[in-house]
Amino acid sequence: MNDNFSTIDFDKSTDGLVPVIIQDVHTDKVLMLGYMNKEALEKTKTEGTVTFFSRSKQRLWTKGETSGNFLFINEIIADCDGDTLLIKATPAGPTCHTGSDTCFGEKNSQDARMGEAIFLNYLQKKVIRERKINPSEESYTSSLFKRGINKIAQKVGEEAVEVVIEAKDDDVDLFKNEVSDLLFHLLVLLEEKNIDLDEVIDVLRSRHQ
Repeated sequence: MNDNFSTIDFDKSTDGLVPVIIQDVHTDKVLMLGYMNKEALEKTKTEGTVTFFSRSKQRLWTKGETSGNFLFINEIIADCDGDTLLIKATPAGPTCHTGSDTCFGEKNSQDARMGEAIFLNYLQKKVIRERKINPSEESYTSSLFKRGINKIAQKVGEEAVEVVIEAKDDDVDLFKNEVSDLLFHLLVLLEEKNIDLDEVIDVLRSRHQ
């Protein structure tokens, strides 16, 4: 996640809140406006999904906590006066509670490929990251993080070998399962390295412009 918000000044407002503009990182459409306090910004940065401070509920509110339509963070930027934030994000579905793409009633067109990218973002930033932040003894993913980067990297290598082996045979279902295992462990490795999948996608995109 890229960020440039160290200059934000929450003390400028008597209620300790700053306005936050959410923009789709892929289409540049403005999706919505919300408010954050220091705690909401910290939670947003830690979890990789947008959390606001709800003025009506008077509590922290993660966008998508009930609908599943999370906003996955790509970049956080403070304005020149340090009293407004711009967050560039990938939306996992309609942003508005009415079901509209944006809270301003605008259409937000994205290519079909974004559906897959959204799911992989969800897998890394919500499922895998949750297992890292709040480890569980019953979680296989948590056990990988507990054993460290060497074990995670080793698993990526093992799964890559399994993909190569299955690629030589004719069992398509088994091959797809091995590829899925490889992708999953690669996402775990990215999370351990504190690298978002979007950053890798940006590298690929830059090669094909």
